[in-house]
Amino acid sequence: MLPQIIETGGSEYKIKIMARIDMRTGAPNVPSQPLSGKHEASSGFALVVDHVHQNYDDASAVEDVSFALSHGEILALVGHSGSGKSTLLRIIAGLERPQSGRVLVENREVSGANIFVPPERRGIGLMFQDYALFPHMTAFENVKFGLGKLQRAEADRIARAALDRIGLTALANQYPHTLSGGEQQRVALARALAPAPSFLLMDEPFSNLDRRTRDLVRDDTINVLRRNRDTAILVTHDPEEAMRLADRIVLLRSGRVVQTGLAEELYHRPTSLFVARFFSEFDEVEAVIRNGTAECALGNFPADGLADGTKATICIRPNAIRFTKPGTGVKARIQSRRFLGESDLIHVGVDGLAHALHARVPEDIVVGEGETVGLEFSRNDVIVFANADA
Repeated sequence: MLPQIIETGGSEYKIKIMARIDMRTGAPNVPSQPLSGKHEASSGFALVVDHVHQNYDDASAVEDVSFALSHGEILALVGHSGSGKSTLLRIIAGLERPQSGRVLVENREVSGANIFVPPERRGIGLMFQDYALFPHMTAFENVKFGLGKLQRAEADRIARAALDRIGLTALANQYPHTLSGGEQQRVALARALAPAPSFLLMDEPFSNLDRRTRDLVRDDTINVLRRNRDTAILVTHDPEEAMRLADRIVLLRSGRVVQTGLAEELYHRPTSLFVARFFSEFDEVEAVIRNGTAECALGNFPADGLADGTKATICIRPNAIRFTKPGTGVKARIQSRRFLGESDLIHVGVDGLAHALHARVPEDIVVGEGETVGLEFSRNDVIVFANADA
């Protein structure tokens, strides 16, 4: 039996509310089948996405995507707009049915060729950027709303515990319009977690907050999730947010997974120029491979595994540039310097380059506009790709 839905929006809005609040019964009791990929259905994952594919008007939105979510893990789905993040979230939540592939929650198939379990029976918590709090209900009543099948005393106890868990007990009787954006976000988090879902889906949950509030609220959120070893998927387009919050990252491009791993792996060992660009700002310099090195106007850089004659791109992070005395390193000229707070941004001209290099240095580095300097590079922050790897 579905919960009562208050008529405060269109059909999509009401589906979201249903998916968030009716999470009391856990994963549905349906049979699972062996996975066709590397994951085993008996492995005990909170979620398995198995070769999922989805088309819209003959265009592929999600193409052969597979990954698994372990219990207690926070995983980030990242990518540019149109990469397939939101489509995947809707498929996992049960708001859409995939054209092929399977979704398993707690080893039970909830989407597949012959089965489709509705959102309210998947045991998944959902939290969206709009919060969707009922304006005529207090914070306590909003959290309690998703616990309607429980006895009143038990629902009251769980709702109060959920508010206490996120530090909002003192605001339990406040209405949403009297709360700050950060406090509303935390009420939405409490409501999503109160029914003890198998895992939580968070769709750009911090994007509506100003920068200062966003930093505070996402730190509070991640502390709550980690303290209680909650399992969650964060959907975001912000690479820094993904690296800051997630245990593991899945990067999507045009509906496909291009790399999965720890933040350190995707940052320091990207598998393509696309991945490198997504996670870091770079100066890019064209080069040619000769005798295992990439030769360019800045000198030679190691390029193991690339064939001679290959056209390549050398990616240099702004913090990789070191200034040396004139007559040492690569000759360069300071074109401009701008104070950015934690560092200074310096534009550096080098003969043979059509564009200036961008260096980020501490404020106490003493170089001024018009000066001639030498340049050296921290090799850990220089990566070489064949141009075909973009």
